[in-house]
Amino acid sequence: MTMSENGTGAEPLRPHAEDAFAHELKALAAVDDRPRPTRWKLSPWAVATYLLGGTLEDGTVITPKYVGPRRIVEVAVTTLATDRALLLLGVPGTAKTWVSEHLAAAVSGDSTLLVQGTAGTPEEAIRYGWNYARLLAHGPSREALVPSPVMRAMSEGMTARVEELTRIPADVQDTLITVLSEKTLPIPELGEEVQAVRGFNLIATANDRDRGVNELSSALRRRFNTVVLPLPATADAEVDIVARRVDQMGRALDLPAAPEGLAEIRRVVTVFRELREGITDDGRTKVKSPSGTLSTAEAISVVTNGLALAAHFGDGVLRPSDVAAGILGAVVRDPAADRVVWQEYLEAVVRERDGWKDFYRACREVTV
Repeated sequence: MTMSENGTGAEPLRPHAEDAFAHELKALAAVDDRPRPTRWKLSPWAVATYLLGGTLEDGTVITPKYVGPRRIVEVAVTTLATDRALLLLGVPGTAKTWVSEHLAAAVSGDSTLLVQGTAGTPEEAIRYGWNYARLLAHGPSREALVPSPVMRAMSEGMTARVEELTRIPADVQDTLITVLSEKTLPIPELGEEVQAVRGFNLIATANDRDRGVNELSSALRRRFNTVVLPLPATADAEVDIVARRVDQMGRALDLPAAPEGLAEIRRVVTVFRELREGITDDGRTKVKSPSGTLSTAEAISVVTNGLALAAHFGDGVLRPSDVAAGILGAVVRDPAADRVVWQEYLEAVVRERDGWKDFYRACREVTV
């Protein structure tokens, strides 16, 4: 239930994808004359267009939700149209959750059937739980049973989502095997089972930095078609992603637009890419990489925070001093080792780069 639905009239801070982009989904549905799988709101072509963006015949602009290889989106959408579940795999910050949410919104019109994976996720979160007051008063019954998001998706022919699958304990993960292979969920307490109806599928996400935490069993892995989401291939692509998301988040937070902020966005992206890849953009200087991932998501966070600083404590123009502290916080995760990496990068690369003197001074000011 969103805040606007619970009677307060308050606007949610972050609307669900199907609400935030309702006009785009409606426009796509109106022109979508291609075959749709059972209970899908859109055809696979329209789902891919919603993710990748484009302009419809009536002039409606569909904004890109994912900037990357088209084939990746096509394979992901096609997987959901089969009986295999989809596993989105990648390093932190590669938009796995974002893509998962928008796929569910476009396919089922509802992205909220979500299980958030943690080390403490119980089996009931995937199967079902009980209303213990009713259970104690009347014993096991359908009325006492509390369906999980996965059970609801099976019953209604919807798309369920499981975030951070490899964070979930292995024995709980394996609860999904019967669901994904037999398309049934046994309820032994009632001597019944829930059978998935057509339209049901599941999207899981996993961070490949978590290998060794709770590895997927071979039996469970076989039930998924794995799609790896890469980091942006070029600096221009990453700048475009960061600029788009910062603009969306800025509007949601009522921050003023920063038309002159593109130069700082490119600078943040350049710093993150060079430290992440261990070499400068021109290929001339090798640099050490810090312990953190320095993902696109972290670049978005740094720039958004900088925009807030510029709006509330500056002149509204995004400047080096607005992003310097955020970059330092993103880079220096290990106070000892990462600080050395950052200081070497500042002196060997940033200090000598033309047009970066203000940025160098701002970073030095917050580093010492």
